[in-house]
Amino acid sequence: MSGPFAPDHPVSLCPHVPLSIRSARPGSCPHPTWPPCRRRADPCRPPYSRFLSKMAAPSWRSGGRAWAALVPAALLCLAARAAAEPGAAPGAASSTAEFDVRPGGEVHSFSRSLGDYSCSFTYSAQGGTNEQWQMTVGVSEDSALFSCSIWRPQGKSYLFFTQFKAEVKGAKIEHAMAYSQAAAGALNDIPLKQEEFGVTETTVSHREGKFRFELSKLMIVAKSPRDEL
Repeated sequence: MSGPFAPDHPVSLCPHVPLSIRSARPGSCPHPTWPPCRRRADPCRPPYSRFLSKMAAPSWRSGGRAWAALVPAALLCLAARAAAEPGAAPGAASSTAEFDVRPGGEVHSFSRSLGDYSCSFTYSAQGGTNEQWQMTVGVSEDSALFSCSIWRPQGKSYLFFTQFKAEVKGAKIEHAMAYSQAAAGALNDIPLKQEEFGVTETTVSHREGKFRFELSKLMIVAKSPRDEL
């Protein structure tokens, strides 16, 4: 068996891919509008921009909770590749690093770079003890897309976030989503309400007075300015 629904395929193993897709039986298509399903193609075959340009889900500019159920295939692919190849060497297509999210009310930041791109996560949190999170950065093989995924691998954070901001440099955000719970094991992604966070060309951050203090995952796909020339 081969393709995105094979048990050992990165998409099947990647915690960012919706559980219904990861557990789908061979030949089935749990989300007909998800681009790889629609094309019966392997979503991790380059160029990723082919799928991003054909996305059925709305971008952050048009809003809508339907986007939460159809995370861009490009990001799923890049995150899956990174999950399958942790600690990639400099110049590789993806890299994953672990870091501690620390409560105590102080502002902390963690960042990673890959080629001409970088991603940073700044936050403050209260309650509980340190939690181990991960950040994955990836660049598509055609260098048109940059992805940044920040999440708690266990799926649910029990910290009380008072603020958060993820920022990318070297690219402009095309798609982004924040979650109060991440897909892991039997858990599914639970997106924040659109009113809880805002997205600009380079940042994803909480909205003061709207954010309900729960955060477990952030996902970003950004496009190289060079690709717009």
